[in-house]
Amino acid sequence: MDKSLRKINAQSADKLQKVLGTFDENLNVIMRELNVDMRVEGVTVIISGSENKVVQAASVVENLLILADDTDVVDRAKVQYCIELAKEGKAEDIQKLSSGTVAITSRGKPVKCKTVGQRKYVDCIKKNDVVFGIGPAGTGKTYLAVCMAVQAYKQKQVDKIILTRPAVEAGEKLGFLPGDLQTKVDPYLRPLYDALQEMLGLETYTKLMERGSIEIAPLAYMRGRTLSGAFVILDEAQNSTREQMKMFLTRLGDGSKMVITGDVTQIDLPDGKKSGLSHAAEVLNDVEGISVVYLSDKDVVRNPLVMRIVRAYEKNSEKIQSCEGGSEK
Repeated sequence: MDKSLRKINAQSADKLQKVLGTFDENLNVIMRELNVDMRVEGVTVIISGSENKVVQAASVVENLLILADDTDVVDRAKVQYCIELAKEGKAEDIQKLSSGTVAITSRGKPVKCKTVGQRKYVDCIKKNDVVFGIGPAGTGKTYLAVCMAVQAYKQKQVDKIILTRPAVEAGEKLGFLPGDLQTKVDPYLRPLYDALQEMLGLETYTKLMERGSIEIAPLAYMRGRTLSGAFVILDEAQNSTREQMKMFLTRLGDGSKMVITGDVTQIDLPDGKKSGLSHAAEVLNDVEGISVVYLSDKDVVRNPLVMRIVRAYEKNSEKIQSCEGGSEK
């Protein structure tokens, strides 16, 4: 196979250093993942290898150089993500991550979107009253929703934050657990507590809870209410029934936003019960003011191993469905 050669002038040594990473770590990732040879002469990156791979590697470098103008660090996660995009011919999408901070944590750390899917998710929350965020674990669905809720509260767009989720777990009933209602629901709502405390700080979080500006409750306690002037998040929505989902969505009042998050591959409902999440997303997809955002394994921002785990399960699920389809013929 004929080898192709490509030269890219970075123009700036500082910008090039951001892209190369510490001890050329990022450069080594690109070479390994795309099976190309790369070397640096001055501020020029020279890429050689098969034509298709060189095109992909060049696209990665060129778009990371553009991103480096607007960011302090081009870390390994961004490089890995840009490589994934380049394989689909979409490396330029990485530039969408250069704009905007979603929120600032209580310790002053900026929260930014790490994938194009996350950027779309956040933009939809800004523009719509009801947003469904559907995707696998580790895609930031709940965390980003909480960040947006805190921002809306701080900017006085809403008067309170309401967080809820179905109290459903595999193999254990809520009533069998010791303690009062709050003690019983705490384990189910812990991820929401953690995200709020990171955004607000423990002291502010505690004050807002005592004042009723933050409310956390099981989904069953939403029945009969009208939720006005609130940012409402329904987490783990795949464990809501169709009836519960309809009940929840019809609680929406004036000046409120709702974000519904869940992973349709992790349903813990009893046998025979249909999940309300995928049903609602399908039924309401074309309704004005409602947006449905699907996140994928490419949007996983935890340990890279999580992405590989998600993909392995998806492949296994597709294999089972294929076999079942074949057996029916």
